[in-house]
Amino acid sequence: MIMLESDLHVVHDAVEEGRRTYANIMKYLRMGTSSNFGNMLSMAVASVFIPFLPLTPIQVLLNNLIYDLSEIGIPYDTVERSTIRRPHGLEMSELLRFTLIMGPLSSVFDIAAFMILLHGFHASPEVFHTAWFVESMATQILVIFFIRSSEPFWKGRPHRILVATSLSGLALAIAFALTPLGNPLGFLPLAPSILLAMGLLVIGYLAAAELVKRTAMAHRRRHFGVHPQRHH
Repeated sequence: MIMLESDLHVVHDAVEEGRRTYANIMKYLRMGTSSNFGNMLSMAVASVFIPFLPLTPIQVLLNNLIYDLSEIGIPYDTVERSTIRRPHGLEMSELLRFTLIMGPLSSVFDIAAFMILLHGFHASPEVFHTAWFVESMATQILVIFFIRSSEPFWKGRPHRILVATSLSGLALAIAFALTPLGNPLGFLPLAPSILLAMGLLVIGYLAAAELVKRTAMAHRRRHFGVHPQRHH
């Protein structure tokens, strides 16, 4: 290691930056694994009970592209002081626990959306595609503000860059789905009643995510709260 300044504080700053980087990498891994696992479960259920594709291939690609673009602000996000104060390594068990809890949770709300659209609104395939695309994008993008920290979401303020990229991604997804931009991709305008139903599902999912994350991240929180005893 070559130090360009005669001040050991640069080592302290480097350690803090490394821990912050690690914490933000874990945020993305938790987001990606739980989202993909949940989508896989939802698509598996849809393939059995729905007589058409829940999203067309081009709509799936658009979903993935916008989602990835919306999360490019994660590296700039702030992290909890408890994360920076202590060293930590890659905890695959914690990541697996989070994925197995949060992934199926998102699938529960996806399946609820399927049932409402098919049996409540008797939606055509095009209306179904549009409504689920909007619901899926909103839940995937907005949940970062709830699971970015083990603390209640209102206690930590996300970085403005993460806010900007996430909300811009959501606005882009809505623009594609609900304006003429999406007509070549098979999207159609939605009735206000369908939009209201999807909005209520999104709110319900985010509230459930806030409650369930305490269980999904319980191991991590206990780990930070435990101090080894000293033996004399």
